[in-house]
Amino acid sequence: MPSGTGPSGVAARLFLPLIALCTAVTAANIYLAAPLLPLIAHDMGSTPSAVAWLASVAQLGYAGGLLFFAPLGDSVNRRRLVAVLSLVATAALLAAAASAGTGALAAAVLVASAATVVPQLLVPLVAERAPADRRARHVAAVIAGLFTGVVAARVLGGLAGQAFGWRVVFVGAAVLTAVLGLATAYILPVERRQRQGPLFAGLAAIPGVVRRSPDLWRACVRQAGMYGAWSALWTSLALLLTGDDGHGYGLTTAAAGLFGLFGLAASVVAPLAGGLVDRFGAARVVRSAYLLAALSVPLFWLGGQAMAALCAAAVLVHAALVASHVANQTLALTTTSAPATANTAYVVAGFAGGALASALAGPAFGHWGWGGVCAVAGAWLVLGWTATAVRRTR
Repeated sequence: MPSGTGPSGVAARLFLPLIALCTAVTAANIYLAAPLLPLIAHDMGSTPSAVAWLASVAQLGYAGGLLFFAPLGDSVNRRRLVAVLSLVATAALLAAAASAGTGALAAAVLVASAATVVPQLLVPLVAERAPADRRARHVAAVIAGLFTGVVAARVLGGLAGQAFGWRVVFVGAAVLTAVLGLATAYILPVERRQRQGPLFAGLAAIPGVVRRSPDLWRACVRQAGMYGAWSALWTSLALLLTGDDGHGYGLTTAAAGLFGLFGLAASVVAPLAGGLVDRFGAARVVRSAYLLAALSVPLFWLGGQAMAALCAAAVLVHAALVASHVANQTLALTTTSAPATANTAYVVAGFAGGALASALAGPAFGHWGWGGVCAVAGAWLVLGWTATAVRRTR
């Protein structure tokens, strides 16, 4: 349990599990719209490919929230900030459920995603308090929660959306966000911090922190490439699975949502990846993860016609993403003297890469089909690896 006054005993035992659970809800909020795109499009009188940009809006909102709020973890009372952000996210999710058009929905999703940054305020605390020889395992526990949330968003969101409508899914997410966000705030220690300098001084410090740490810069770029490849494929998958015009499998939204169960591979791999990072180091794990991701892209392309290939690719890309994330985030949290600022740079880089890839994947699917989405994913992997390779040889 971190130092400070506040709930102890039960709170100490619940600290890491509750953060992991809160992380799961956060991840679900960010990806809530992806499996519901066909239902949203039908309700709004549009086509799924025409509303695919909503997925990238959520990622951009999360990246923006991280940029402004996550650095505050080094300077403000986290209890108060966690509670306020949780309530803002709850209100925005309720507004999304009540929205009458795609513009209002996009605005609500943007605000909700920007406010659901609670776990990234607390991950540096988890890494700081973990034993040095088990630090990556503790970080991996939180990351496992994140990918469990991604699976829940696709599977449970798809099933609930098919049964009750997409608006009910957003209302349910609002309730979970309020309950878990406030519970997390309650178990945090009371902090009496004296903030020095402007409120967003941490934001201004990000470029300097990244510039002074080649390891942090490399982690940021490589995760942007990896996350962009995964995001392009995963946020567009509903379009392939539900398409019935010769460019998809013609599944229902609920059946397509069940495909997200393959994402459980990430939750299984996360603790294993944490152990490998603690034993062999981050660099070796990231190299192996990029190799797995590179193998998954042609399998995804074959998956446009063969479901077995699509299933295998889904397992590989999730294993690659989570292994890379555990290694790179552990590196980001331990490579500088300002872990919250470094973590902000790292996560913002990843989500910015994912948002841009998602924004390109929708039009790519509309113009070139599933092969266009796979091309976007492959390009992101090449950019993420070669950019860091060029920097390393200078």
